[in-house]
Amino acid sequence: MRRREFLAAIGAMTLEVRYPAVEPRRGLSFPRDHGAHPEYRSEWWYLTGWLHTARSEPLGFQVTFFRARPPFDSANPSRQAPRQILLAHAALADPVFGRLRHDQRAARVALGLAGASEETTAVWLDDWRLALEGGRYRTRLAARDFSLELELEASDPPLEQGEAGYSRKGRRAGEASYYYSRPRLAARGAVDRGDGSEPVSGSAWLDHEWSSTLMAPEAAGWDWVGIELADGGALMAFRMRDRQGAAHYAGGTLLGAQGHRRVFAPGEIAFEPRRRWRSPRTGVEYPVAMRVTAGSESWELAPLMDDQELDARASTGTIYWEGAVRALQRGREAGRGYLELTGYWKPVRL
Repeated sequence: MRRREFLAAIGAMTLEVRYPAVEPRRGLSFPRDHGAHPEYRSEWWYLTGWLHTARSEPLGFQVTFFRARPPFDSANPSRQAPRQILLAHAALADPVFGRLRHDQRAARVALGLAGASEETTAVWLDDWRLALEGGRYRTRLAARDFSLELELEASDPPLEQGEAGYSRKGRRAGEASYYYSRPRLAARGAVDRGDGSEPVSGSAWLDHEWSSTLMAPEAAGWDWVGIELADGGALMAFRMRDRQGAAHYAGGTLLGAQGHRRVFAPGEIAFEPRRRWRSPRTGVEYPVAMRVTAGSESWELAPLMDDQELDARASTGTIYWEGAVRALQRGREAGRGYLELTGYWKPVRL
């Protein structure tokens, strides 16, 4: 077959995808929106938290499942056709170990080996799983050098980010996501760091977000933080950075201890690097200590340990820093959570 005929045949096998727009008046509906939204370009369930062993050792953990809809639908009726892709990252921040333990997976949604329910949170990739059953999330995975099994109980309703779950990520209306959080999940379970299973307990934060155009073309990456505050409240803040490292767009939500919700305008959020760390493996430099300002309040973020870099080139094709942090005010701990730093290696495209 000639090259021109071959390319024409390939073109006939695919149909270009038109992703639905993220619009401000949709609103969120539960339990449906706990599930997957396969018509949108990208989606993730992002679980992070602080755990403690019976010896009071602090551990940070991350379990993230990503769903991606490729830009072309295959007309091939085969169940193995790559209409949806699932990827997953798992990490354990262990100061005794000294650097991040992490692993990653990737697979097509086919033949039951990977999938995501549209009815509720139930996503799996091989033997890695995250599911919502009643008011409890359960996650279980066996990674390369650790395993984790947790039950996480939700006592509060979902925290809708932005305008009733419509979260702007840029200056154009379409640069947005649907986004809600579940802070303060009471966590208990077991972790195995290679020397036997041990019980753990703590608190976790779940984000669920989906979009078709998350990032503006001017943006190169983002800084994000989710903090469970010591007074019973919770803070989410982010900034999208341009290619020069300046803020392109920002936003955030503060949930007060009594349930009052305040949404911040872009000009009310600021991230100020306080200290940087350079990875000895990749050479990428990250601002691992930050001052985050939301409205009239500021918090100093201090990492549980500096080396919390996750090399995900084998799955999502990027390198980023995802780490457990303490939030300090006037030198005292005022909360704990997670800080995510992307786009410091290469610009992210979403």
